[in-house]
Amino acid sequence: MAIKLSNRCKLIKPSPTLSLSAKAASMKEAGIDVISFGVGEPDFNTPEYIKVAAHKALDANFTRYTANAGIMELRQAICEKLARDNDLQYAPKEILVSPGAKASILNVLIAVCDGMDQVLMPSPYWVSYPYQTMLANAEPVYIPTEESSSYKINGDSLQAAIVENPCAKVLILNSPSNPTGSVYSREELAAIAEVCVEHNILVISDEIYERLVYDGVKHVSIASISPEIKERCVVVNGVSKAYAMTGWRLGYAAGPAHIIAAAGRVQEHATSCVNSITQKACVTALREEDDSIENMRIEFSSRRDYLYEELVKIPHLTCFKPQGAFYIMPGIKWFLENNTMGIDNADKFCDVLLEKYHVALVSGGSFGMEGTVRFSYANSIANIKEGVKRFATFLDELASSE
Repeated sequence: MAIKLSNRCKLIKPSPTLSLSAKAASMKEAGIDVISFGVGEPDFNTPEYIKVAAHKALDANFTRYTANAGIMELRQAICEKLARDNDLQYAPKEILVSPGAKASILNVLIAVCDGMDQVLMPSPYWVSYPYQTMLANAEPVYIPTEESSSYKINGDSLQAAIVENPCAKVLILNSPSNPTGSVYSREELAAIAEVCVEHNILVISDEIYERLVYDGVKHVSIASISPEIKERCVVVNGVSKAYAMTGWRLGYAAGPAHIIAAAGRVQEHATSCVNSITQKACVTALREEDDSIENMRIEFSSRRDYLYEELVKIPHLTCFKPQGAFYIMPGIKWFLENNTMGIDNADKFCDVLLEKYHVALVSGGSFGMEGTVRFSYANSIANIKEGVKRFATFLDELASSE
């Protein structure tokens, strides 16, 4: 007889983005010319100055366990970064370095949530937020948004969600957003912060895409709005997206000392410290940044412009122009409602698109927004051109089947 899985584990579904990437990779290995817009990973190599620092650490035999919270040099560098870039003052004891921002979020949720607690999140949301909430034995609660509001919540919608869900304890806010590319302004964050302070809601502010903003938009951390919200905020960030260091696995949380200490205790019994070489390399990444980081942002901006301009040419497709991250989330509802091919939801749409046209997109249903699909433009211009051409051909086929 097979060992029975836990009820909690039965609630946890595979990550759709990772599953899609694996399927696309398998098709490529079979010789199929697949263009994947699925993975949320820069296609650039880690900058040389960071790799040189890693080599130096390895040559110096810096290869042993470190303090669970991270080496002091790195935590100090993170404090310097937060002061310089975000106008936030933290001490090293208020910093926890973890193996990726994903781990940072889970550590904090486990540290603060009990069984009756609810975790609020705007919908669409990053695919892991609901499952991380469930792993923390709490209940995810979704605050719906619309394309017309740039997929953002406001003070009124947050207030209504809190009133309807009296066990709400945490708000997860992601700006710039995965999957929409939305970026909250200072004024919008101030309205949200006011509500959170009023109801004593903890904000987990996922700012992993903060460096990837366009058209002169400035990223603002909600923790910088006021001392009152800073006391109720954990800022989560890392090096994966801005520094093209996804495989190095390093994120961090900055927040009230008692929450950071509790999250650290969770980490001690889960992953423990981040690998030592990565930590040393990240000190250099933060303190000695060169032009390569800005050059990557400029290239992402150019790709976004091209992809957006091509998508808005397609009749019946709706498309919000993102201000940050490297995603675009067009609406395909008209095509789902007006075809005779039996493709009536985004999951089916993405399945047929991959099998027939060899283009991999993530269904918006995975992010809590049915009737949409997500493009990642962390891809070459050549692939973007060919991929959007195939995408448009598929939409033409659907439209002509009406």
